[in-house]
Amino acid sequence: MSTQSVLYDIPGPRAKRRNLSLAVLFVVLFAAAIWWAISMMAQKGQLDWAKWSPYLAGTEAWTTFLLPGLLNTLKAAGLSIVIALPVGAILGIARLSDHWWISKTAGALVEFFRAIPVLLLMIFANEAYALFTDIHRDIRPLYAVVTGLVIYNSSVLAEVVRAGILSLPKGQTEASLAIGMRKGQMMTNVLLPQAVTAMLPAIVSQIVVIVKDTALGGAILNFSELIAQARPAQSYYGANVIATLVVIAVLFILINSLLSWFASWLERWLRSRKKGGGTVVGADMVEEQAPGIHLQDEPSK
Repeated sequence: MSTQSVLYDIPGPRAKRRNLSLAVLFVVLFAAAIWWAISMMAQKGQLDWAKWSPYLAGTEAWTTFLLPGLLNTLKAAGLSIVIALPVGAILGIARLSDHWWISKTAGALVEFFRAIPVLLLMIFANEAYALFTDIHRDIRPLYAVVTGLVIYNSSVLAEVVRAGILSLPKGQTEASLAIGMRKGQMMTNVLLPQAVTAMLPAIVSQIVVIVKDTALGGAILNFSELIAQARPAQSYYGANVIATLVVIAVLFILINSLLSWFASWLERWLRSRKKGGGTVVGADMVEEQAPGIHLQDEPSK
């Protein structure tokens, strides 16, 4: 049997040498770029200990500015994620409904809110809360940021859910209907559990977007999130802009890396569960013959 890949040929000696040379060249160029950036920062005095000591040798900057901003970022992102995930799942499933008035209404909502910039949604929400509610002005930015993030990202997640379900083989749907499952049973017991694994990378990518988009509220609505705390922090400690932004960037990288790691672990765990067991069909699932359902993908617009 041939050991060659069906997608591409195994690299030969010349291709291996070429790939190695390109890899070495990339590493050298990358190291040169890092060295140039560090040299320019040193020339401008951005590496002086006085600019970095508030974050590396003390706790006042953390307790006064960075940690409260980080807490607000995580609060807004957490609330948005908890609300947007189920709302997006409901909208995605509604788009697959056999009832045209449900699928068309859900589709119109998804396309409408997905086309509006999330910053505009935050501004609209902030003005609406100011005009029609008694929410205190100090917490109004948090409400506006969460509302804008939920409306936009639930629309995006709805398409992720719809695409994940449609990516499953149609034999899954046909087999479920053949044993008498109702549409709700088929969706919750057969389709969604299998689609979750396929949807995880896209869902995690959108969660990362939610975490980063909280910064929009700080830029426009004076929401005291992490990046918004850079301005008072750098003013208080002598305008050490680069040091402040580098520390904030590292915090965002750590948060998003943890999210990616958790998603990878969850995906492996779900796959191991699927290998270890199968779907159990209860007696109640065959009590009634399920009506037909057509999970046909809609033409792209």
